Amino acid sequence: MAAETQTDGDADGASESLTLVQAVRDGLHTEMERDDDVVVMGEDVGKNGGVFRATEGLYDEFGENRVIDTPLAESGIVGTAIGMAAYGMRPVPEMQFLGFIYPAFDQIVSHAARLRTRSRGRYTCPMVIRAPYGGGIRAPEHHSESSEAMFVHQPGLKVVIPSTPYDTKGLLISAIRDPDPVLFLEPKLIYRAFRGDVPTESYEVPLGEAAVRREGSDISVYTWGAMTRPTIEAAENLAEEGIDAEVVDLRTLSPLDEDTIVESFKKTGRAAVVHEAPKTGGLGAEITATLQEEALLYQEAPVERITGFDTPFPLYALEDYYLPEPARIEDGIRDAVGF
Repeated sequence: MAAETQTDGDADGASESLTLVQAVRDGLHTEMERDDDVVVMGEDVGKNGGVFRATEGLYDEFGENRVIDTPLAESGIVGTAIGMAAYGMRPVPEMQFLGFIYPAFDQIVSHAARLRTRSRGRYTCPMVIRAPYGGGIRAPEHHSESSEAMFVHQPGLKVVIPSTPYDTKGLLISAIRDPDPVLFLEPKLIYRAFRGDVPTESYEVPLGEAAVRREGSDISVYTWGAMTRPTIEAAENLAEEGIDAEVVDLRTLSPLDEDTIVESFKKTGRAAVVHEAPKTGGLGAEITATLQEEALLYQEAPVERITGFDTPFPLYALEDYYLPEPARIEDGIRDAVGF
């Protein structure tokens, strides 16, 4: 699909200045108001408003039958949501952190992602599993994982990661309206890091379309989620050295917007991928393989992968060292351009 060169607030009309987590809440509210089949469920999502207050106020407005506090049982939460989705509802279960999702992995990959194929199209599974993901907030073990590649590998499951408040609301609405299961990962590091203009009206940002955040001619840098802002910062810093980097925010990891990935690479001939997940088996490898298969004759240098390390996510003292930050991103881009 064709990418867009986007600044937030493309829609006409009234807008609000929201943080990313407020845009999550706005997207949920918009769809719950529009469609009575949309229900929110998870641990503490009701009266408490969620661990990050992403569902704050929804319980009071829509009631306990549509904002459902569940036991601490991720497999049960997702399994229940699959049954609800199969019979025509549109549940939005929340995992408090991506690192807590693994007890529900079997439900997701063995049932939710296969329901359409298993039933030969008789049933679909229109549900959205929301989960804060990623590091940088000084959280304990199991709270900072970035394991999106595990889910991208599963056919039948879409994986979406926004990086701006505008995209968050639009992508979430698109995900809820999608007929198949979507894993909607929210970069909690930037939940309240900045604000952006978000239209008060309902709107969709299409799934499967990347956004070119910065146009450039020397190298294509692919990223998503919380890594988008440090990547743009690195690109702006390198512009002072005469390196013109194009920054592509993928937004949807499955399905990948291969057209935009390849077209950008054909323009620049060089590439880098920035993600906070471990390097081995990460999405950087898939993007690199796609470029090799589709645009090898345009390649001027090896693709640089600027990533987290192949270790469990560290605790506080090493957290900033683990996450790619502008200086390390700049070094990787220089290596690719200088090859």
